[in-house]
Amino acid sequence: MANQTSTSGQTSKSGQTSKSGPTSKPGQTSRSGLLFSGSDWDFKTLSRAYDAIEAIAIEELHLDIYPVQMEIISSQQMLDAYSSVGMPLMYRHWSFGKHFLYQELLYRKGGRGLAYELVINSNPCIVYLMEENTMALQALVTAHAALGHNHFFKNNHLFRQWTDASAILSYLDFAKGYIARCEERHGVAAVEAILDAAHALMEQGVFRYRRPPKLSSERQRVGVRERLEYEERSYNDLWRTLPPSKGGDNVGAKDSNIAERKKTLKLPEENLLYFLEKNSLVLEPWQREIVR
Repeated sequence: MANQTSTSGQTSKSGQTSKSGPTSKPGQTSRSGLLFSGSDWDFKTLSRAYDAIEAIAIEELHLDIYPVQMEIISSQQMLDAYSSVGMPLMYRHWSFGKHFLYQELLYRKGGRGLAYELVINSNPCIVYLMEENTMALQALVTAHAALGHNHFFKNNHLFRQWTDASAILSYLDFAKGYIARCEERHGVAAVEAILDAAHALMEQGVFRYRRPPKLSSERQRVGVRERLEYEERSYNDLWRTLPPSKGGDNVGAKDSNIAERKKTLKLPEENLLYFLEKNSLVLEPWQREIVR
């Protein structure tokens, strides 16, 4: 999960903002006791500002956050992050290069600015800050992303259900390495073909609704017993004396087969990639793992 705080219109963050009044050198507390003054910054100033912001967030606002990993990146690196949906690790695919060129063209032509920051729902929480930001802007986006979004990621009810922040980075590393090994063993073209197909269905490859939890064997036995008891109570021998309707047996058998097939395949299924991974008759094991 990534969040971007974007600029409005063309970004103008050259670091040449004029300064008025007395200023202090980066890394030094100003004479007035402020954390910083002026637009310049260095890592000592960033660290001091973060410590002050974190103290307010935890001690006064009682935020519950993941450990923070802050990265300073250039505009080129931000465009790289755009192309990989903000993920710090990603497998190779031509669509990422296409997306990078599209984003770069818009940025170079002034059609779109870049985000001041980008934050990833992982543990540790990774926060990318643009190196062109002024110190005031660095402090603002640090509070917004490193503390605000971080707290939201860790405590949001849906994120707790759907994501495992501590496993994201390690799984991305595994996926990248696995696809690279598949390219060596089965060829780049074969891997690209399965990735192309999976990317075409990526918008239909998510669960938007939670499934009911799987029942334990004991709970299943209780359910069967309750259903049999209900059938015994509601049984009426009179229905046995009625003549069967013409063609009724065939229709009933057909409906029963359809219902049984839906039950076996767990239909309906909104996540098409999940359905193909579990039920495809043509996927090889390595292809099935890539789809997963």
